Amino acid sequence: MAVEEEGLRVFQSVKIKIGEAKNLPTYPGPNKMRDCYCTVNLDQEEVFRTKIVEKSLCPFYGEDFYCEIPRSFRHLSFYIFDRDVFRRDSIIGKVAIQKEDLQKYHNRDTWFQLQHVDADSEVQGKVHLELRLSEVITDTGVVCHKLAARIFECQGLPIVNGQCDPYATVTLAGPYRSEAKKTKVKKKTNNPQFDEVFYFEVTRPCSYSRKSHFDFEEEDVDKLEIRVDLWNASNLKFGDEFLGELRIPLKVLRQSSSYEAWYFLQPRDNGSKSLKPGDLGSLRLNVVYTEDHVFSSDYYCPLRDLLLKSADVEPVSASAAHILGEVCREKQEAAIPLVRLFLHYGRVVPFISAIANAEVRRTQDPNTIFRGNSLTSKCIDETMKLAGMHYLHVTLKPTIEEICQSHKACEIDPVKLKDGENLENNMENLRQYVDRIFNVITKSGVSCPTVMCDIFFSLREAAAKRFQDDLDVRYTAVSSFIFLRFFAPAILSPNLFQLTPHHTDPQTSRTLTLISKTIQTLGSLSKSKSASFKESYMAAFYEFFNEQKYADAVKNFLDLISSSGRRDPKSVEQPILLKEGFMIKRAQGRKRFGMKNFKKRWFRLTNHEFTYQKSKGDQPLYSIPIENILAVERLEEESFKMKNMFQVIQPERALYIQASNCVEAKAWIDILTKVSQCNRKRLTVYHPSAYLNGHWLCCRASSDAAPGCSPCTGEHPIGDKSFQSYIRQQSEVLPFTLTSGPVPGAAEACGSRSVYDGPEQEEYSTFIIDDPQETYKTLKQVIAGVGTLEQEHAQYKRDKFKKTKYGSQ
Repeated sequence: MAVEEEGLRVFQSVKIKIGEAKNLPTYPGPNKMRDCYCTVNLDQEEVFRTKIVEKSLCPFYGEDFYCEIPRSFRHLSFYIFDRDVFRRDSIIGKVAIQKEDLQKYHNRDTWFQLQHVDADSEVQGKVHLELRLSEVITDTGVVCHKLAARIFECQGLPIVNGQCDPYATVTLAGPYRSEAKKTKVKKKTNNPQFDEVFYFEVTRPCSYSRKSHFDFEEEDVDKLEIRVDLWNASNLKFGDEFLGELRIPLKVLRQSSSYEAWYFLQPRDNGSKSLKPGDLGSLRLNVVYTEDHVFSSDYYCPLRDLLLKSADVEPVSASAAHILGEVCREKQEAAIPLVRLFLHYGRVVPFISAIANAEVRRTQDPNTIFRGNSLTSKCIDETMKLAGMHYLHVTLKPTIEEICQSHKACEIDPVKLKDGENLENNMENLRQYVDRIFNVITKSGVSCPTVMCDIFFSLREAAAKRFQDDLDVRYTAVSSFIFLRFFAPAILSPNLFQLTPHHTDPQTSRTLTLISKTIQTLGSLSKSKSASFKESYMAAFYEFFNEQKYADAVKNFLDLISSSGRRDPKSVEQPILLKEGFMIKRAQGRKRFGMKNFKKRWFRLTNHEFTYQKSKGDQPLYSIPIENILAVERLEEESFKMKNMFQVIQPERALYIQASNCVEAKAWIDILTKVSQCNRKRLTVYHPSAYLNGHWLCCRASSDAAPGCSPCTGEHPIGDKSFQSYIRQQSEVLPFTLTSGPVPGAAEACGSRSVYDGPEQEEYSTFIIDDPQETYKTLKQVIAGVGTLEQEHAQYKRDKFKKTKYGSQ
C-alpha cells in the first residue's frame, strides 16, 4: 500500500543495518551483564526484533532489515531492551530519528546516543483543530467576544500498555486565568473522532466603543493561548497517561476571525532532565530511507511501451532497456525495475535471451562466460530472486534449519580445531551435510520454476552454438548461475534469503561457509577441482567427492532444468510453503451457537492452500483452497477497534485476521493477493468494513450477501508488487536519462561513431553501439519521454507550492 497524496502515490521503503551497541549501563546485580535485543519501530509500532545477545554490555547484532513502509510516520525509532531472569523486558533506552532527518544519515554508519524513554519522549500523532472568534451581544446589551475551539479528531496516537482510550482537555490560558474543558473518552482507538466545540469568553470590557474595544481585544489576545492536552484514560490507580500537547497563541486570529489546521502533538516543556547524554550507551546504525512520489500509471505508458519493445529490437544493444542498463553506473539499479516490468508482461525470457545472446557473441573465452557483473548477469540474478525464492526455500530450508539447530562440529582446518575436537569426526560431520545438501539440490530439478528453466535453455543454446568445440560449456553457462549465484550464496548467508530469521552464530556460519565452498566447486564441473582450492585442507576434504557419480548427478540436474521440453506444472507441482506465522483471527461462526471471539492461531500459506492451526506443527483447523480466495483487502479499524486487520474473502464468508504490525499486514496481503490473482471468480468490489449486528458497517446494507460497496485494490499486481510500485522502481532508473546525464553523452558517441570510427569519449568507451542510427533513434525517444515526465514533475511542484497551507496536514 502506498501513502496517498493529491495526484500522487508516495512509496516509502527503509533498509537498516543494526550494528552494535556499546557501553550499556551495568545490571544492578552481582553479574552486571545484560541479555539485550533491539527493536525497530515506526513511531511506537514494533516492526522488527533482533535476536537476544546474552551476557554483554556491548552486544553485537549485525542484522539487516528491509521493508516497504505502508503508512505515514514521524519517527523511525530503535529501542534496546534487557530481558532479565524472570523473562521480563525492561527498556534501557532508545534512538528516535525524525523522518525529515533520515537523509542526513543516508547509507553511512552512524553512532547514536541512547536517550531515556518516558511519557514525554513517546509523544506521537496529530490533532485537527479549528479556532473561531465571534462577537456576542449579551442579554444586557453588552458586547463581548467568544472563542469557539472545535476539536475534530486525532490521528496516530500512541498505544499505551496495549490500549488507547483517549480524551482531550482544552484550556484557555493567560497571565491571570486558566479555564479548562474536557471531551468525552473514546474507547479502543488511537484515531479518535471527537468533533466537540468548547466556548470561552475572551474579553469583558466595562464599556463598549468599537475602536477602544478592538484596541483592548488585540492587546488581550496577544497574551492568551489555547492548550490542547491528550490523555489516555487509565483504569490503573496511577492516573491517566499523558499522550502529548499543543499550544496555539490566539494572535493567529489577528488576520482572520477563524483558523483551522492540523498540528503535531509535542512533548511537555518541563525543563531538561539532569542526565548526561552518554549515561545509557550508544547504538551503531546504517539507515537507507527511500521515498518516491509517483504519478498514476498512464503518465508512464510511452516509456513503458518503449521498454517492452526491447526484446524485438535488432540489434538488442539499440533497445531502450539495454541502453538504460549500460548507462547506469550500477547495473543493479537498472536490473531490478526492468525484470519486474518484463516479468509482469510475460516478456522476461525473450528479453534476457536477447541480451544473453549478444553477450555470448562478444565473449572470447568459454571459461569467462557470464562471469562479469553485466546487465545479463544482474537481470538473471534478479529473476532467480523473484521467481525462485520459494523454490530455494522448499529445497534448502529444512536442511539449513537442522544444521543451525544441531551445532555439530565441522571445522576441518587443523589450525582452527578446538580442544577436544577430532579432525576425522569433523570431516565426517561436514561430509554428511554436504552430501545431504548436494542430494536435495540435484533432485530438485522437477521443482525449478518454468521461467528459470526457459532462461537456462536459452543460455545453454547460445553457449553451445558460440563455442562448439567445448562440450562442457552448455553446462558451465547454466551452473554459473544456479550453483554459483543462487544456491551457494543462500547456503553461505541464509538470513539474506529468509532461510533463517537472524544471522547464524559463528560456529554455524563457519560450517555453512565450508559447505557453500564445496557445493560451489561440485557445481562448477571444473577440470582440476582439488587445485581450485587455495587451502590444502579443503583440497584434501574434496577427495571424498572426486567420484564420477557427483559429476553425473550435476549434469543430469543441469540437463533437466535447461530442457526445452515443457512439462505440465500441475502434474509435478509440490506444495511450497510461502509464508507462515502467528496472527489473530476472528471466529467465523461456523458452529450454530459458537462464540465469534478472537483467537491466536498459526497460519500457513502454500501455493495450494491457506490454513490455520492452534500451534506450529498441529493439524489444520481450517483450510481455504487458493482458488476459493476471491479477494484480500484491508479491514477498516472501526469494525472491531483493532489495527492492522485484513480480510480474506471466500464465497461463503470473509475471514477477519489481525497481523502483529503494519509491515506484517502488508506482507500477508501482498503474497495472498499474488497467489490468488489469477482466480477466475475474483471480486471487483468488496465491503471495507465488517458485517455486524445485522448490517454492513460501511454501506448499512442489511443482507450479508449484498455486493461490495468499494472497488477492490489488488487488481494490478506486478510480480510481487502493485502496478504503481513498478512505476516507482522504473522511476529510479529514469533520472539517469535527464538532459544533463549520460544519455546525451551516449547520443554524441553515436554521432561520432556514425561519422568516423575514431576514439570515443573516455566516459562512454564501454557503451556498446552496434548500430549507431538505431541507437540514436532510441536515445532520442528516451530523452523525449523523460523530458515530458520532468515537465509534469516540475508543474506538480509549482501547483503544490501554491496550494500549501503551513500548519495544515
